[in-house]
Amino acid sequence: MQSRLLSSNDTSSAEQAARKSIPARTAELRGDSPQGAPRRRGPWFSFMGAGALIAVGYMDPGNWATALSGGAKYGYALLSVVLLSSLMGMLLQCVASKVGLVTGKDLAQLCRQQFGRPVTLFLWATCEVAIIACDIAEVVGSAVALQLLLGVSLSVGVLLSAIGTIAMLGLQRRGQGPLKLVITGLILFVSACFVVEIVFARPSWADVFVNVAPSASLLRDTGMIWLAAGILGATVMPHNLYLHSALVKDFGKGKDADALRDVIAGVNIDTFASLALAFVVNASLLVVAAAVFNASGHFAVDDLAEAYRLIAPLVGSHWASLLFASALLACGLNATLTGTLAGQVVMEGFLELKSPKWARAILTRSLAMGPALLAVGFFGENGSNRLLVASQVVLSLQLPLAVIPLARFTSDTQLMGPFRLKRFTLLAAWSSVVSIVSLNLVLLWQLLATV
Repeated sequence: MQSRLLSSNDTSSAEQAARKSIPARTAELRGDSPQGAPRRRGPWFSFMGAGALIAVGYMDPGNWATALSGGAKYGYALLSVVLLSSLMGMLLQCVASKVGLVTGKDLAQLCRQQFGRPVTLFLWATCEVAIIACDIAEVVGSAVALQLLLGVSLSVGVLLSAIGTIAMLGLQRRGQGPLKLVITGLILFVSACFVVEIVFARPSWADVFVNVAPSASLLRDTGMIWLAAGILGATVMPHNLYLHSALVKDFGKGKDADALRDVIAGVNIDTFASLALAFVVNASLLVVAAAVFNASGHFAVDDLAEAYRLIAPLVGSHWASLLFASALLACGLNATLTGTLAGQVVMEGFLELKSPKWARAILTRSLAMGPALLAVGFFGENGSNRLLVASQVVLSLQLPLAVIPLARFTSDTQLMGPFRLKRFTLLAAWSSVVSIVSLNLVLLWQLLATV
């Protein structure tokens, strides 16, 4: 499905649907157009797949860095941020998929259509920066895992991670089936690793449940705000919103209003299930860091390599370190796919430029490898976590530029027709936008105050 989505050779029927104006599309959904008889509704699971690809981006090495730092320094206090970020991500991903299903266009295409050329170019450029920042996190995270498992230098690990990316994308030559199978297998492997890590860590479940509720102290501590912004950026990735709207937009073509409601419901189930699993993994990582490092007085553990060395003696099992590094490598390899696909969607949507997947993979990997190698040299072999957290803060700062247009489009009756956001969903979407913008403003204020 994704290969058909990103291909420049759409079928003639898809081309005809794409040429239909959005007002005509929404009029048809209202029932004003008699065109076409309703199709037989398929089961909800026929729309599964996009959610798994999106969930990959929610479990990348950037999440590891922010959760590790937050758990080690503040214990369980940032669990509420992980939960709220995940719930916000579920809502915004469902909204992004809905705009693609209803309009037949992805978020980038709608931005190009609704905004002027300068705004479109600005949104494209900032989104590309976010993709590069995300890709740097994936490159460095994979390099750290390879360093821990194979004993190679971090620079060699960066180069090996690039080879791993090309190998992962090479699976697409055999169709989407093998690629989805490998991605799903790696996600399940990571989940299994953290089940074992939780058993080793023996966390205080009373503290876990108490800290699920947010605390006012989050807004008084500069370090907590910095990590909260990093967790938000690592969880709700802006380019994932563009990607999700593109992955599902063909599902809505040719559907009447009733059939489209079934499609939206199926896609939402896929999204919630996939991102719920991602939340469990992210929350487990923070819980493990709090139970192992914070509880033992290791508050300054802010590096993945240091966490790898400490976790085994602290929990009393060498398997803890091996599973830690193996799960990190699996997340890094998996997440490379999201940035590549999102980059192609963004380039095609904003600029109407098409490129082969392999060319886009090489471009994004090259753009990430240069800064990653420079950062490795600047931060040193033990400074990877500072780079990873900083990259996620960049994502958080770029996020408003994606969620504001998204909320605006889905509130527009002319674009969405009877499927525009209403009542609680509309309030929740705009509340998420306000929360994201507010957190970023507080972060910038705190940063300027420390200069």
